[in-house]
Amino acid sequence: MGLQKQKPVRRHRRSLLERRALIPVLLCGVAGASYLIPPQAEQHPLPTVHRLGSPSSPSGCNIKGNISETGDRIYHMPGQRYYDETVVNPAKGERWFCSQWDAWWAGWRKSKV
Repeated sequence: MGLQKQKPVRRHRRSLLERRALIPVLLCGVAGASYLIPPQAEQHPLPTVHRLGSPSSPSGCNIKGNISETGDRIYHMPGQRYYDETVVNPAKGERWFCSQWDAWWAGWRKSKV
């Protein structure tokens, strides 16, 4: 008469793209979201992510994507405190971004200092 362990119910986790796409819907409602989505021709292209084998930046892409010791994905802008000290190591999954939007879309957060 022992109790059987029940298997935990696994919920489907939404991808990052699905979660980001829901933001306008949650903020403005379904009807309001259609006003925020530009026509196809004016839509911003998906981000370009650069994973070069060298720590030097591709032309025009000077935002450094760094992975901290705790696994946080942080990007550093030129002029920020630790920008010059940060080294991009593509072997660890670090990368260069061409805009803040590209970094945010890829799931990285801006450095707090």
